[in-house]
Amino acid sequence: MDIDITGLPPERIVFATSPLLELGVALHALSEPGHHPGVHGWVTATAAALEPDLADRLLEAEFLWRNTFSDIFMPFAGIHGGDGKTGATLAEDLDLLDRLDDERFVAAALEFTCAGLYGAGATAPLSDPVTRARALELAAARGPRQVKFTQRLLADPAPVRRWIRQLFEDCDQAFFADTWRRGSIQLVADARHKTEVLQRKGVREAMGAVSAALTVDEGAGRLSVDKLAEGWTTAVDPDVGAGLTLIPTSFGWPHLMVLHSRGWRPVIHYPVRLPDLPAPASVELLQRRMDALAHPMRMRLCRNLARSPYTTGELADSHSITSPEVSRHLSVLKKAGLVTTRRRGRYVLHQLDLTVVARLGSDFLEGVLR
Repeated sequence: MDIDITGLPPERIVFATSPLLELGVALHALSEPGHHPGVHGWVTATAAALEPDLADRLLEAEFLWRNTFSDIFMPFAGIHGGDGKTGATLAEDLDLLDRLDDERFVAAALEFTCAGLYGAGATAPLSDPVTRARALELAAARGPRQVKFTQRLLADPAPVRRWIRQLFEDCDQAFFADTWRRGSIQLVADARHKTEVLQRKGVREAMGAVSAALTVDEGAGRLSVDKLAEGWTTAVDPDVGAGLTLIPTSFGWPHLMVLHSRGWRPVIHYPVRLPDLPAPASVELLQRRMDALAHPMRMRLCRNLARSPYTTGELADSHSITSPEVSRHLSVLKKAGLVTTRRRGRYVLHQLDLTVVARLGSDFLEGVLR
């Protein structure tokens, strides 16, 4: 996924915090705790304390944050003529949400999947019958709650928008105000630190400090995000206004989300990494490792290499194949970073890197969820 930053002044790259966006990710964690093992304690305690009425209302609207993450949580990026600034409080963020026009709000709310025409920009379900029918079709595939909600939203957005605002305000009163009060200190400090890195060391260093999944090609004027999803947007659209916003979250790992809808300012929503979390493997490296292990002979070689160091000749004898064949397989495994090699006298010993192999499951999960 690429963001065009050609000619973007560094001062138009902003690190900020957003209570509404953090509330959205917190709601996602409540709905999908399996995505967020680091916050299981918070999820369990919060879910257990929810009043039944609030829990029921959250179920009614959870398609906004469970399987996909609606852009309505980032209204500052979608307001026509806005300055792209986030709210300092949840109330201010909700005021920004109220400023989104109905067409843009409804289109963002009814984005049920991570595919389709998202990158092409907000569609017009209120005025376009084809898009309207498609929204109802997607809602039907997800259940009666989504159908009912979609029908209400398409019939008259105003009362539904008031209902959503009240829902978020009730979440704030029930649990989020305390969560934000405790967590915002870390997020504000992270945003301030990244801003200082940007000012002192430049864009490349600042993006590297955000995530190893972000790389900058200053010559091409491109910021690339290492995700399985494909997409493109620009931070220098004259109709929107130049700018790129980066917002930290304490709930988001392993997700690294990018708002890249046409007509909206691009936003990168990144997790504040914990000290004990290893750096994520790139999508390319993950694919190389999985391809390397997909070959049945390499799997059999790994069975030996997991137990003890072996020479090429020993592996050839063990599996009744030639030494050159073993060397070719080992070369693939080494390029994938799965096998280590050391010399002992005139012998070269190969061994499976168990630490790397043990992380394959979590690397895969992080790669598809990123």
